[in-house]
Amino acid sequence: MTLTSNPSQVRDDLLCSDQQQQSDVQIEKPVEAAPASLGGPCRALSIDTRVEQAWAHWKKLGRPKYIVAPMVDNSELPFRLLCQKYGAQAAYTPMLHSRIFTETDNRNKEFTTCKEDRPLFVQFCANDPDTLLEAAKRVEPYCDYVDINLGCPQRIARRGNYGAFLMDNLPLVKSLVEKLAQNLTVPVSCKIRIFPNLQDTLDYAKMLEDAGCSLLAVHGRTRDEKDGKKFRANWSAIKEVRNALRIPVLANGNVRCIEDVEDCIKETGVEGVLSAETLLENPAVFAGFRTAEWAKDSEEGEGYVDGGLDQGDLVVEYLKLCEKHPVPWRMIRSHVHKMLGEWFRVHPQVREQLNAQNILTFEFLYGLVDQLKELGGRVPLYKKRKIDTPRKGLEN
Repeated sequence: MTLTSNPSQVRDDLLCSDQQQQSDVQIEKPVEAAPASLGGPCRALSIDTRVEQAWAHWKKLGRPKYIVAPMVDNSELPFRLLCQKYGAQAAYTPMLHSRIFTETDNRNKEFTTCKEDRPLFVQFCANDPDTLLEAAKRVEPYCDYVDINLGCPQRIARRGNYGAFLMDNLPLVKSLVEKLAQNLTVPVSCKIRIFPNLQDTLDYAKMLEDAGCSLLAVHGRTRDEKDGKKFRANWSAIKEVRNALRIPVLANGNVRCIEDVEDCIKETGVEGVLSAETLLENPAVFAGFRTAEWAKDSEEGEGYVDGGLDQGDLVVEYLKLCEKHPVPWRMIRSHVHKMLGEWFRVHPQVREQLNAQNILTFEFLYGLVDQLKELGGRVPLYKKRKIDTPRKGLEN
């Protein structure tokens, strides 16, 4: 047990309810059978057969275009379900540490799912093939892909020797993919960042495909380009990867609204697009909603109008999902801060109340939303004006 001098941090690590829903997966329980899959481990399959099966599996899932990216402590079950309600067609779990996942007795706090939570990618970071396989076997019956995180650029990944820092040890990366591909009945996917040199990126992607990767998600930034607001994702590099591979490819980066998703698919030819930071502020992105920042008139002059939904509404929906599918309070606290960010800038005293609240309760959080609404004003989300909707001031 790790000791900490911060009691509020300990409380935030507790589940928001002591009652785990019976409908949620308890991963220690045995299951009768694994889900539909590639048909068994691909120990001796030809590349042509593996590619054919990779596409068959992807098509069986409906070829989802709008996908919730993996986010540490942020793409947990209630948030995935909220995004799904507003247009997401598939989702990744938060990154799970394979070694800790196999050792801990509290893995059900970090990974929960339910029958509505599909298609689902369960993502692990790892640097040991055997440990990764042990962790993957625990979630294999409950997901559509086991994903290997090869893109995390943060310092903790450098210290732990995983994520994007495995780009310095490609033989190890290859062994991780081969280990899963040869021993799982569900397909293996990978999420990567690009190298500064395009050919290095293409060689990397081809190596993953040859090792048994059935789907590749490409974040179009390098390991050193951590700031998504400062560095634009390189869609051209993603397009080159898409053209070089035979398996399905997804894109990640530069998504602020649904039009960006469609532009990315058109420009790169990928199957689908992942969104992360944008969804945290606005989980309704895939349903066509925009925040005020991105609701300016387009070049065509179409413009956007109040969509009848605001972040307060989304917080209430999210909290109700958390009551049904309990998660640690730290995750809830983080989402409330993100989704109510605009309101907190207008009413910083309410944000301070949240920061000062060491022990969160649903009653307190619902009351927080009510308080913001009573203070007046709204922070609406916007949708594109329909052709038959008159511009403000042009009625009559």
